[in-house]
Amino acid sequence: MTTTRTLAAIRFGYGLPLPEIAPAGADAMLAMLAGPDLAAKQWPIMGLPQMAPILTKLRQIKNEGRDDPALVALRNALLAEIGQAAHDAQRATFTRSLAAPDGFRERLVSFWADHFSVIAKNPTETFMPFALVEDAIRPHLTGRFGDLLTAVTLHPAMLLYLDQSDSIGPGSRLGKKKSKGLNENLARELIELHSLGVGAGYAQADVTQMAKLLTGLTYNPKLGLQFDPRRAEPGAETVLGKSYDGDGLAPIRAALADLALRPETAQHIARKLVVHFVSDQPDADLVAAVAAAYAGSGGDLLASYTALLTHPAAWVPQMEKARQPYDFIVASLRALGVAAADFQALPYKHLQGQLLNAMANMGQTFKRPGGPNGFPEEAEAWITPQGLARRITWAMQVPQRLVAALPDPIDLAQSCLAERASEALLWAVARAEDRKQGVGLVLASAEFNRR
Repeated sequence: MTTTRTLAAIRFGYGLPLPEIAPAGADAMLAMLAGPDLAAKQWPIMGLPQMAPILTKLRQIKNEGRDDPALVALRNALLAEIGQAAHDAQRATFTRSLAAPDGFRERLVSFWADHFSVIAKNPTETFMPFALVEDAIRPHLTGRFGDLLTAVTLHPAMLLYLDQSDSIGPGSRLGKKKSKGLNENLARELIELHSLGVGAGYAQADVTQMAKLLTGLTYNPKLGLQFDPRRAEPGAETVLGKSYDGDGLAPIRAALADLALRPETAQHIARKLVVHFVSDQPDADLVAAVAAAYAGSGGDLLASYTALLTHPAAWVPQMEKARQPYDFIVASLRALGVAAADFQALPYKHLQGQLLNAMANMGQTFKRPGGPNGFPEEAEAWITPQGLARRITWAMQVPQRLVAALPDPIDLAQSCLAERASEALLWAVARAEDRKQGVGLVLASAEFNRR
């Protein structure tokens, strides 16, 4: 029988063995989640405020002296700083997942980062997906969804990814002068992906009206988020039957708050949480319980997580979810006993070659999903012949490069799978030719690749 401790670690965290102070049940997980964000403090990642001076300087020299060797060298140096910041953020993200005592927090961060997917489109934006997490997602992880939605929607990473600066109200001062017009990218993803869900009772007119309401939002590296009235569509806009009028950010914030409180949003967020953590075919009662907690608390996320973790359907022993490549690699690092300090000291070329490139080969390029809808949840997207072949190859070849000495395969199976290690797996592992093959059999097993 699978214990609560094992389910907590594998289904809601990044696997066994657990860090020393890690919680092993719903109450302890929720208590730690409500406490301070220990991992963010221990392994910090720079947010946009820390990177803004570099972006400001790049903008200043963008159109100056393209043939000036000194300016070219300065530009390359600034781009190298941005690239290094992204590399440091990659390493810190892995380390948090590997070593944070509250794995549920890190899994939630990953869930929301995927829900609000952004993709860097040029070298100056490579750190933006990480900045979105640090500035907007982690600070609001246990607050109200309306605050999270607002912080993410107004973050420069989202504005840049969805080309919001190109959106100009057709009736605005600039709209009457320039050929550029309305861009509905942000409005559409806000309604379809981030709040109500696809086809959840809205019309194209609502998307267009929301797009007009969002006109005026723009980003300047030196000044940050800006509202440019020259770009803003004048007059009131009606979204889902409610009118929003006024100047600046106030009507936008009001519309975002209302979207967060819609019953469709409660249902959409509840279902996504259950699908992500428990099953691709979510239990209807569990979804209803999470949606009710969300709606009854005004979109309080901690209340929603509590409903998820305290429902019996969240603790069924069947492991139906497939570990995505990132989860698989982090769980493997944890199983192998890779310490945070050792991972921090891993040369970047090894992190790139043995982890990031391996993830991409398994079908999941780190921080680069196929679009704003994020990575797929369905097991069928990850458990494919090609994907499995690459997991097996990684499991057989890479672990020996990550640790000084491979663990005993039987000990490994029992420590990372506990009572989920089947007799058939233990039989096969005991008959492996050597430790390398035995470790590979454990990490490539069906038991290890499910959560």
